[in-house]
Amino acid sequence: MKVVIMGGGKVGYYVAKSLLESGIEITLIEEDAETAKKISTELDISVICNDGTTVEALLEAGTVNADAFIAVSGSDEDNIVAGQIAKSKFQVDRVICRANDPKNVEAMQLLGIDIAVSSTQIITNLIEMEVDTEVRLLATLNKGEAGIIDLIARPDFNQEGLTLAQLTLPRDCIIIAVVSHDQLIIPRGDTVIGAGDHITAITAKGSARRALKKLFM
Repeated sequence: MKVVIMGGGKVGYYVAKSLLESGIEITLIEEDAETAKKISTELDISVICNDGTTVEALLEAGTVNADAFIAVSGSDEDNIVAGQIAKSKFQVDRVICRANDPKNVEAMQLLGIDIAVSSTQIITNLIEMEVDTEVRLLATLNKGEAGIIDLIARPDFNQEGLTLAQLTLPRDCIIIAVVSHDQLIIPRGDTVIGAGDHITAITAKGSARRALKKLFM
């Protein structure tokens, strides 16, 4: 597998190092000569010292034969340009771009970037999922956009006796398991949730999660 990385900052360096350790062939593009030389020496990989937003640089890096192209420079504009060239000019199957500003994620996706990653957005989503002490977060999905959570139906759960089909569940929520009196139940429409039952659900962050808490807790 061959991957071309545009941007030799800390993110690009450690992405290259991690992929290299997995046995992936890496070529990196970095415009700063000193940085390019340092990465080439330390990682023993091919580093193209050129402007990664040009067709010439991407061609020199062998982007035409790349399985994936990753643009992680400190400039969202440069990442978008490089990503678009890789996608439209070289038809790279998988193009991943770093969005330093979370507001640019949607723009990148609209412009044809396969995956737009914002570390700020990821951290914010994870914090929002973690800070709620009443609900236990078991796992995150899609960079924190959704989560698998565990909660306990309150002792005075006032809709006891109603089936799942009769409850008004949030739209962006699926209950995937219920533990009642130490018995695991894979829920169906006729499943009844009682007070004190453990409920495991997949839910989007934000309003769906708050609505689920309000219903059961």
